[in-house]
Amino acid sequence: MSLALTVYRLLTRMLEPLAPRLLDARAKQGKEDPARVDERLGFASVARPEGDLVWLHGVSVGETLSLLPLVERLQKGRPDLTVLVTSGTLTSAALLARRLPAGVIHQFAPVDTAGAVAAFLDHWKPALGVFVESELWPNLILQARARGVKLVLASARITEKTVEGWRRFPGAAREILSAFDRILPQDETSAARLESLGARIDGQVNLKLAGDAPPHDPAAFTRLSAAIGDRPVVVAASTHDGEEIAIVRALDKLADRLCLIIVPRHPERSAGIAAALTRDGYGFAVRSHGRELNSHTDLYVADTLGEMGLFLRLADVVVMGGSFSAALEKPPVGGHNPLEPARLGKPAVTGPDMTNWAAVADALVSAGGLTVVEAPWDLPAVLAPLLADEAEARRMGERGRRAAAEAGSGLDRLWDALEPLLPAKGTRR
Repeated sequence: MSLALTVYRLLTRMLEPLAPRLLDARAKQGKEDPARVDERLGFASVARPEGDLVWLHGVSVGETLSLLPLVERLQKGRPDLTVLVTSGTLTSAALLARRLPAGVIHQFAPVDTAGAVAAFLDHWKPALGVFVESELWPNLILQARARGVKLVLASARITEKTVEGWRRFPGAAREILSAFDRILPQDETSAARLESLGARIDGQVNLKLAGDAPPHDPAAFTRLSAAIGDRPVVVAASTHDGEEIAIVRALDKLADRLCLIIVPRHPERSAGIAAALTRDGYGFAVRSHGRELNSHTDLYVADTLGEMGLFLRLADVVVMGGSFSAALEKPPVGGHNPLEPARLGKPAVTGPDMTNWAAVADALVSAGGLTVVEAPWDLPAVLAPLLADEAEARRMGERGRRAAAEAGSGLDRLWDALEPLLPAKGTRR
């Protein structure tokens, strides 16, 4: 074992007695679920079913949602297996509670200390572990490998800053990456970065390109559609701090009345959004307050979880949030998944910061299904023609839908990589 990993293991063992106190403090701050803190220490809250188990891990919302198509494929292709999904955030847990199929287990991932990891692995005894994107926790990975767990790093994404950090500990990087049986980066850039750290690359897969359009409640769609009437609808999806008020001010310049629905990336920010809108004198309704959108509501803050599919279906045009950081002098976000509106045939507009989705955004722009503007105040010039010409908006949306369909073949490649690593077929008892 490299010196860096030896030091890391010693430090985490020394700090392990502090973990319960730190987790309790985080729970008091609303960052952990008080009823499930023990899961973070490796103590399961549910019994393990008999038979073989496959473990899928993603840290937060985007990563865990990208696992859903794989969960469905596992249930269809290998119904004899139990599927366990772990994540690390409250928001991801809440969304998975809504979206995971029956029979799939969710737990919070253990903190990366020797005791917590051992307790987790002792209980669940996974045959295969699939890590999504860039979760490289040394104790978790190396203990799993030592127990004979097959490991896959799928849809792997790594930034240059992260690479520079790992280059300070090249032996540790090689040892961790060599623990994986398969490594499948998202794109060529991440593949080159991982190879520079000593990884063996087994192909490319971007799980966020797989899957279907997000689900929705048809009854809620009918009710909201009736309330909106013939007003055009713009949905500002997955917005971040500063984007909401900037988009509202920009769309004030449009001549015709419309309905703007704001879907913040982090619903817990709704109080701050409401305060900013109130300061500027805007009237609005907030969904989590029990306020339904009605014929008098032109501005609606949809601060609920799991309803993105509903609001995207109501949209005539979608503005992708998390993409205007430079214009607003905010820390970069990197954009959010433009395939969500594209899969529904919705024309979309984004800001220039799409670094997390560069290849997808380029493909959609090339296909004519996505338009890039530099700043929120540039939106009216793009939105006005689309809202005025429904036929052109539909054509743009259809171009995006076709491009999204072409992008979604990665799940088959991942399944081909995973299938040889799955335990032999059996019957779950």
